[in-house]
Amino acid sequence: MTSENAPVGTDPHLWLEEVEGDDALSWVRAQNERSLTELQGDPRHDEFHRAALDVATSKDRIPYGTVRDGAVYNFWQDDEHVRGLWRRTPLGSYATDAPTWETMLDVDALAEEEGKNWVFKGASCHRPHGNEHYLCTISLSDGGKDAVVVREFDIESKGFVEGGFATPEAKQAVAWLDADTVLIATDWGDDTITASGYPYVVKQWRRGTDLEQARELLRGEPTDVGVWPFTVEQDDGTLLSGAVQADTFFTSTYWLFTDLGPIAWPIPQKSTPNGVYRGRFVFTLEQNWTVGDERFLSGDLVAFDLETFLETKELPVVELVFRPDATQAVNGIAVAKGACLLSINDNVVAKVLRIEPDQGSSEPGWATTPVDLPGQGQAGIAFADKDEATVFLSYEDFLTPSSLVRYDSETGQLSPLKQLPASFDADDLVVEQFIATSTDGTRVPYFVVRGRDIDFDGTTPTLLYGYGGFQVSLAPSYSGTIGKLWLEQGGAYVLANVRGGGEFGPGWHQAGLKGNRQRVYDDFISVAEDVIDRKLTSPTHLGIMGGSNGGLLMGVMLNQRPDLWNAVVVQVPLLDMLRYHLLLAGASWVDEYGSPEDPDERAFLETISPYRNFDAMKPYPLPFFLTSTKDDRVHPGHARKMARKFEAAGLPFLYYENIDGGHSAAANQTEAAKRAALEFVYLRRQLS
Repeated sequence: MTSENAPVGTDPHLWLEEVEGDDALSWVRAQNERSLTELQGDPRHDEFHRAALDVATSKDRIPYGTVRDGAVYNFWQDDEHVRGLWRRTPLGSYATDAPTWETMLDVDALAEEEGKNWVFKGASCHRPHGNEHYLCTISLSDGGKDAVVVREFDIESKGFVEGGFATPEAKQAVAWLDADTVLIATDWGDDTITASGYPYVVKQWRRGTDLEQARELLRGEPTDVGVWPFTVEQDDGTLLSGAVQADTFFTSTYWLFTDLGPIAWPIPQKSTPNGVYRGRFVFTLEQNWTVGDERFLSGDLVAFDLETFLETKELPVVELVFRPDATQAVNGIAVAKGACLLSINDNVVAKVLRIEPDQGSSEPGWATTPVDLPGQGQAGIAFADKDEATVFLSYEDFLTPSSLVRYDSETGQLSPLKQLPASFDADDLVVEQFIATSTDGTRVPYFVVRGRDIDFDGTTPTLLYGYGGFQVSLAPSYSGTIGKLWLEQGGAYVLANVRGGGEFGPGWHQAGLKGNRQRVYDDFISVAEDVIDRKLTSPTHLGIMGGSNGGLLMGVMLNQRPDLWNAVVVQVPLLDMLRYHLLLAGASWVDEYGSPEDPDERAFLETISPYRNFDAMKPYPLPFFLTSTKDDRVHPGHARKMARKFEAAGLPFLYYENIDGGHSAAANQTEAAKRAALEFVYLRRQLS
């Protein structure tokens, strides 16, 4: 884009980055109208929209929840409650086909009453040691932003607490300490927000006092990603308070608050605390760690005696809990009444193990016992609490709708609770896992979901999805939207497990960091080429999709291999990689991508930045850019500027910017259905 395309006196690289700028918003409205007219005018749009809306607002969904005092608490959205209900039902009723729900908070009614587009961002509840009732705070976002207001909520009276804890809007975190005290990190004014847009000062706030009177406990640095409070619950229910100071996205110092001030937990900067079980503090390593004569490996789950640390304030003897093999990765642990459950990935398939300290074995590590699951797919610990014997385990795969299983931690008994009906016809579909070989010889797994009897002649419309960053794993999962709008229509779906993710532990992620990031893109290209070599599809019929960091992946693929695809769905993307660190939360991702302020790292970023590598002479396929005006994590300016380059070059493109929605680009189920319909109409038009 040349300077003639921007308002007078404006740097062309800055134009369209100001969310409130009249020029930018006028351009957005014009592009929305043009693209909506084209896509909604397609004869398939109404059918796709109805199907997407039916899936998004269906009452045939599992009401996942949290157990408190014999009741299941759940947040629910449907066509009658677009913004949602926070509600509860007795555990016995929950196990029936038609539970009797009691509404705690009606978010639609609250939004109408207060004139806000409230999006429910969660409830944080805790029963302090010795307290009879749970104390809760509710987080609400206006339009889906990461910034929220926090309000204290009384679950007995089912209303907000008059004169209780309440905060103005900010990116913030609150943790209960006792019945009258919370820890809070928020925007305190006077430059107490990091360059990434997060708080770095943690204070203790007493009930009945103004927020300005909160007492400071820990102050990080403006250069940190952020500092947030947390608590650690011991076996007896008492809390240890502290804060995590993230100096980068992947390195942190965990602080313990004591009468003498904060002291650092003796764990590596690249590690993640998982909880306390049988007096042991359990955490996962994301780096190799040598303690005395013991050498622990990145990816290990380890532990030490908590009481010894609290007495000496020094690192006790560290023991190995679980060491994943080359195809495994630790997801985390959950502590239930009398049991500790470990969730792992094994060749991109989830497993749940019950683990116990094993003093009688000569082998290192704790004893493990597998928990039976319905199949080979995505499983997780949907709920566990150290005071509750009821554990909820979830399961799904590409063709199996979500199910919920109740696991009794005291008896070990498993009993089915909920099973969703199918959202699409899967009788003639099959799932396969293949391996592509990347440019450097690395074996990259991927899944294919396709019709059993398709012809391998390269004509099957195929959608390839990828992410490849921040140690996020992509596992087999059931999507009614993909099933109805794509698989039932004869399309194939491919899920790529490229480096940068967490499918095989920290090493799989770290292999794609900073200057090594081209490996992620080579992996994705290799998967696409392998799918084409198998004659499942061809470039004319192959489309790709990804959001956020996956949106960056899409932008790079648009530039590096425009010949490989005929459709590219670019969702809430990063695209200008020389300015990303200056926009919203961008500074927090320097540890992932590298810094444009570092000459060597900038030189690499220049080679991959989709915005900077745009070439008007390339044979680009028609791209579809999607973002949100209220995305306060990845700035909509990325998508705006890239689309503007296409416009200035006279190249065709589609663009849709939802005003609300935050980083999900949809503030509720209705908006999500609208977005899905637009995406799949576009894919059908391009690939069929």
